[in-house]
Amino acid sequence: MSFAPLSNDTFLRACRRQATDYTPLWLMRQAGRYLPEYKATRAKAGSFMGLATNVDYATEVTLQPLARFTLDAAILFSDILTVPDAMGLGLSFAEGEGPRFAKVVRDEAAVDALAVPDMDKLRYVFDAVTSIRKALNGRVPLIGFSGSPWTLACYMVEGKGSDDYRMVKSLMYSRPDLMHRILATNADAVAAYLNAQIDAGAQAVMIFDSWGGVLADGAFQEFSLAYTTRVLAQLKRTGVDGTDVPRLVFTKGGALWLEDMKPLDCEVLGLDWTANLARARALVGGAVGGPGKALQGNIDPNVLFAPPEQIAAQARRVLDSFGTPHTDRSSTGPTHIFNLGHGISQFTPPEHVAALVETVHQYSRSQRAGG
Repeated sequence: MSFAPLSNDTFLRACRRQATDYTPLWLMRQAGRYLPEYKATRAKAGSFMGLATNVDYATEVTLQPLARFTLDAAILFSDILTVPDAMGLGLSFAEGEGPRFAKVVRDEAAVDALAVPDMDKLRYVFDAVTSIRKALNGRVPLIGFSGSPWTLACYMVEGKGSDDYRMVKSLMYSRPDLMHRILATNADAVAAYLNAQIDAGAQAVMIFDSWGGVLADGAFQEFSLAYTTRVLAQLKRTGVDGTDVPRLVFTKGGALWLEDMKPLDCEVLGLDWTANLARARALVGGAVGGPGKALQGNIDPNVLFAPPEQIAAQARRVLDSFGTPHTDRSSTGPTHIFNLGHGISQFTPPEHVAALVETVHQYSRSQRAGG
């Protein structure tokens, strides 16, 4: 496969802790329900899975936000629950209800039945990656992604989203042996899934540990971090272009475990809005010329409901919190990728997103120019 050369590699450079002219920006869930054009495409598709499993529709909605905003990366339009669906758990999305599985994994028999799925069952995802990459035509890089082993396990045991994680934590505390078996299978499935996305053309891959932050200290390291580590150890380092593929890890609620995450074999750590970027930079950002992690985040998505001038002020605050990124092109050093602290709300006015994008690009350029 050959793809057009990148005309904007700012995001990838920041992932690699290389100096950039401005702070790159993309948004978690940027292709989605806050855009009227997304709603129109979803109506044509008939359902969320109809959208996600149709290569043309998935390509269309991935590119929609890039037509409106000067974002620095595209992210594959898909769902984190495609992997357990391919394991035979029967994923469906009821309107206004969120995801639900027909089968749950709560006992020995269900755990025994789990296996890394045949990746051919997820061919629609990989075909979408290749289609999107072609449609982007080098405009910006494409990010592939998966849920983390722990986050997938939460849905697999609960059967749907949860407020209290009662089922999954009950299993974890009463039968840790079963939980470890679920997580090992999930980790190997996630690694195979992300590697297939890389082979299809993904230029970076992200692991969403959306529910890691619900775990107790100690349990996080044992049941989430250990299995994210297992995924990262299996990932391909080189993409179809022969270039390296940066790996991003985002744990919602994970800021208190930054030092535990520092040794992770990944390039970028994502942070939610509870994290202090200056502190994170001091802990894991590294020095110029030395090792470290690029940081991604971390404005509160609800800031986007404020008027544009307040959005601009809060964006500047986040950029100031990280501080001036390094500008030495001959060396690596602390870098920042601007993002939300979690996915964008479906109620966000698109014009407010435009205000955010414009502010981040302008203000981050002025930071590098010395104010």
